[in-house]
Amino acid sequence: MEKTDTQDIETTSRAAMDGEIGILARRRIEAGIIAPIYEAMREEIGEERAQAILDKAITKAAIEAGRTFAAKTPGGTSLRTFQELQDLWTQDDALVIEVTKATDEEFHYNVKRCRYAETYREMGLGHIGHLLSCNRDGVFCTGYDPRITLERTQTVMQGATHCDFRYTLNKTAPEQSEAEQPEGVSRNER
Repeated sequence: MEKTDTQDIETTSRAAMDGEIGILARRRIEAGIIAPIYEAMREEIGEERAQAILDKAITKAAIEAGRTFAAKTPGGTSLRTFQELQDLWTQDDALVIEVTKATDEEFHYNVKRCRYAETYREMGLGHIGHLLSCNRDGVFCTGYDPRITLERTQTVMQGATHCDFRYTLNKTAPEQSEAEQPEGVSRNER
């Protein structure tokens, strides 16, 4: 029996997810580590400065995480392989989503329930939840494939009824250069 293109994409993206825990579990662990550090920074340098430092560090980590997933995606990245990674973000009922469009060039969905927001609020971190999770989304996809962009106008984390994710693949944009690859990984290994 021959494999279809869809099966090839699923096999490709599954390889990138091998050994990964769900993102909700990961974020809960990270938040438990970050919370006391953030609180100490806030006491020493103030809320605004502490949030700016946290935002900068998490943005850098999200870009690197995207690059790492890209490096583990055999055959290179696409919006379809990116869509398959969504399983990590929805694992453990972390998100209830409604996909409104899923093509090679567009991936649109609305988040109806966000357990990330619920988790951060339960941990007393709702005021920085957008830094711990939401702000990662656009830069993660850029690290994964710089041709993918996110447009989102609202989030549950910041009080909206739903999050509106609109990912687009710009086929004319350049792919990652060798300089942007994770350390020790060449383009041919992706």
